[in-house]
Amino acid sequence: MEHLILLPNDELQLRLNRLRTAARRLCVTAGDPAPAALLISDNATIYYLTGRVFSGWAYVPLTDESDQEASSPVWFVRRPVEMQGENVVELRKPEEIPDKLAALHRAPVASIGLEMDILPYTTVLRLMKGFPSAKPFNASPVIALARSVKTPMEIGLMAQSGVIHEAVYSHIPALYSPGMNDFELEVAIENLARQEGCLGIFRISGQSMEFFMGNVLTGNNADVPTPYDFALGGAGKDPSLPVGACGEEIKPGSTVSVDVNGDYTGYMTDMTRVYSCGKISDKAMKAHQCSIDIHNEFRRMAVPGCAAADLYKMAFEKAKAAGLEPYFMGHRQHASFCGHGLGIEINEMPVISPRSKDILEEGNAIAFEPKFVIPGTGAVGIENTYIITSSAPRCLTNSPEEIISLL
Repeated sequence: MEHLILLPNDELQLRLNRLRTAARRLCVTAGDPAPAALLISDNATIYYLTGRVFSGWAYVPLTDESDQEASSPVWFVRRPVEMQGENVVELRKPEEIPDKLAALHRAPVASIGLEMDILPYTTVLRLMKGFPSAKPFNASPVIALARSVKTPMEIGLMAQSGVIHEAVYSHIPALYSPGMNDFELEVAIENLARQEGCLGIFRISGQSMEFFMGNVLTGNNADVPTPYDFALGGAGKDPSLPVGACGEEIKPGSTVSVDVNGDYTGYMTDMTRVYSCGKISDKAMKAHQCSIDIHNEFRRMAVPGCAAADLYKMAFEKAKAAGLEPYFMGHRQHASFCGHGLGIEINEMPVISPRSKDILEEGNAIAFEPKFVIPGTGAVGIENTYIITSSAPRCLTNSPEEIISLL
């Protein structure tokens, strides 16, 4: 039999306390009484709490942690079978949860939080039938807030991913050969990344957003709009997955923007670098330098207490002052942001957008990506993953930032 919890106990308690603190913080803001418990089933948050993915539910009381017995989680596991550990309970269906809690002498709760942003409506109804006296509330914002501030262990795992991510990118020029198209180069990069241990999966927070291991875009394909809120689009290989490389030849005078999966540890880094097929236009070179300049200003501004909206405003105003506003975060179609949180998933909190209400905190992990799409040339601009510290952002993706020639 295998032990369910793979995290050190101190780490587990730290993450549980983050959930409790986030719940109290949001409830005080909303003027509501503190919620009593969370019932979690999403793979990403199950992984956050245990260090593994299992099918089932994590019941997390939000009571005072000084009462160790009452505040300890209960792990309801359907699969894999034969898991062991404190408060690990086998389960066939969620309707069994209330009776099994009663058997553990857990008192009924007055309110229970469910991941309503992602759970099917029918599942919410099934769960609430088992807790008829409990008031349901949406736990998704609580979980997002808790996970937005990384623990030292999480930052360490992201840093490990960043080191391997950098090493893979260093080999990209050697993977290119004249006459290649974007899809062929993408497959070569993905093959190397997988050989170096990339897990392949690119978990994405949010609804209706899909792509494979990342985007490799050249020429005008970078300007093709997609259904998703991306600065860089791409037609993709099939309308069923309309994003990314489409088989466009990498031609002289064009750029190749590489934004490929950095998930090597369960925690990912996000990094974009740009390569050129010979000389590119002065406008593209200017836009790429503008992106680097924006990053330099981000490194000055992005400290705890900084408003995420102010970071977007800074990036947009620098692009506008350079005469590059029409190309900022897309050309034919523009993204609504220029940075986002990440960790276990892409698109975690905080979000760097003009209407964001997020305020940076120490421990936030942010992928900052001020990019430009130049018609006739392709995409330029870099993306780095940063950890917010008390003094200045720590960059986890330290590959060269200038445009590198493939020829």
